[in-house]
Amino acid sequence: MNVLVINAGSSTLKFQLVRTDADHIANHTDEKLARGQIERIGGEAVLTLRNSSGTVVRDTAPLRDLRAAVEHIVSWLASAESGPVIGTVGDINAVGHRVVHGGEHFTRSVRIDDGVLRGIEEMIDLAPLHNPHNLKGVTATRTVLGTEVPHVAVFDTAFHQTLPEHAYLYAIPYQLYRRHKVRRYGFHGTSHRYVAYRWRELTRVERAKTRIITLHLGNGCSACAIDAGKSADTSMGFTPLEGLVMGTRSGDLDPAVLEYLGVKEGWSPSDVDNVLNKQSGLLGISGLTNDMRELLAEARENADRRARLAIEIFCYRVRKYIGAYLAALDGADAIVFSGGIGENAPEVRDRVCAGLRWMGVELDDAANTAMVGGAEGRITTETSRLAVWVIPTDEELLIARDTFRVVSGAESR
Repeated sequence: MNVLVINAGSSTLKFQLVRTDADHIANHTDEKLARGQIERIGGEAVLTLRNSSGTVVRDTAPLRDLRAAVEHIVSWLASAESGPVIGTVGDINAVGHRVVHGGEHFTRSVRIDDGVLRGIEEMIDLAPLHNPHNLKGVTATRTVLGTEVPHVAVFDTAFHQTLPEHAYLYAIPYQLYRRHKVRRYGFHGTSHRYVAYRWRELTRVERAKTRIITLHLGNGCSACAIDAGKSADTSMGFTPLEGLVMGTRSGDLDPAVLEYLGVKEGWSPSDVDNVLNKQSGLLGISGLTNDMRELLAEARENADRRARLAIEIFCYRVRKYIGAYLAALDGADAIVFSGGIGENAPEVRDRVCAGLRWMGVELDDAANTAMVGGAEGRITTETSRLAVWVIPTDEELLIARDTFRVVSGAESR
């Protein structure tokens, strides 16, 4: 089955075309036929398109909306310029859509119909920056390909619907949860779920015996405590702002800071929200950039104090959450790094793990240094009491596999 994976934002559209089925999933031989992204939709859009042989097309085109962007992608996939990747548009057998928020209603991936669309729309209050654009992506793709092609919604929040009440409830008046569903939802669920699955594949550990801590570290960051293969706790909360320090998000802070800054700076609630989400984190501390690669280089080459401070705070917060989740799980068998920083920054992994030596974490320096650029494997010594792994995430592959499973009726993993 050829599955087109769609991730729609306000002015961006990311896609992959993945060939998958039961045999591909069982043997981990899924084929990634093409991928790319379109940015600045609504004007002269910037396109980056790549086929399976690695040929990259960079171009611009006047694309007025998401529908025009989808039409361009579909036309390119079937054109000589792409290879062609597919013979005709009819070779696209299904579409999988990333949807950020499914609330408490959607606990697994589902085939999209009018009822599902209404359900996603009802979640807009919980994810006003994401769900509207995800919906527009669904509408655009259904318009271009037709409703006879099955479309599936895969939710970032679904994996975390196994959190127990004591983990997802906030200590605020209970009626606020009853009335407005204010609770911890968690995000990056597709990433944490894929990484946990892949760790089981590599270690041959059964799902019921899986007890690990996964760390998705990129521009957005989250930690997840996984017990018996299920999410037991996670660092992001009602929104993706809570938890770890991120590229531009503050992560955890005293809620009283919001009112204090509003009074002192004359900021409106939306001003405060903008600062905490877009001007904080690594960028806010360093005053330089939200890119960890640039901060590491700045600290190494120029000994910039604030760059070093941003890195230190970032690593400290990750280490704190590891400690908390080890307590919540009553121990764990492994810590798994993933995401752009987790997969490609050995120095960050070393700094995080340096504070875990008391519990027997012994990094293999050579293995840690070598684990970059898509490599996966264990980075601790054979004698380390707690294993540490690096496993590249693949959210698009999980979305494609879920789409196949939903359409074919196969059980999800």
